[in-house]
Amino acid sequence: MGILLTEDQIQQLLDYCALIQKWNKTYNLSAIRDPLEAVKKHLVDSLSILPFIRKGQLLDVGAGAGLPGIVIAIMRSDVSVTVLDSVGKKCRFMQVVKTELGLSNLTVVNARVESFSPGPLFSQITSRAFAEVDKTLSLTKHLLAHDGSYLLMKGDHADEERAVDAKITSHSLNVPFVSDRRSLLEIQL
Repeated sequence: MGILLTEDQIQQLLDYCALIQKWNKTYNLSAIRDPLEAVKKHLVDSLSILPFIRKGQLLDVGAGAGLPGIVIAIMRSDVSVTVLDSVGKKCRFMQVVKTELGLSNLTVVNARVESFSPGPLFSQITSRAFAEVDKTLSLTKHLLAHDGSYLLMKGDHADEERAVDAKITSHSLNVPFVSDRRSLLEIQL
């Protein structure tokens, strides 16, 4: 994928994956139980959008276990990442990850997206498995800065996703070791 990782980043990513596996036993954070599959389908998949991440404020909506937001926070210390989820146990997990990995550029918010009211708006909003495009846009448009954009990670049916009054650029993602088709919808309102 052409992404260079430092030794510290590699260790943090592996520690993060180990935390997902550990907490998954109690909190059911992911259906993926096999550690190698978790590396492929969580970490490598999240790393695939790094070339599209700009410096600034990024919001990961419906972050779940923190994917892709925590991976972005590990890889890009110049990006202020906010991970948002309405499920308390998932936010507690992400807060533990933030503390254990020392991610000073990560903010964890336990709230419903439609009621979330941040200080500064976000230059980028991403999600991995949150909702259809139209629903994501309608629930989050109050959070996007004037010149901001969406980076929505999608699977096999990305071509079927459409949005009213939005410019969509679809990028096919090359995710090594993952046979499923992966796409990134870059959207500007």
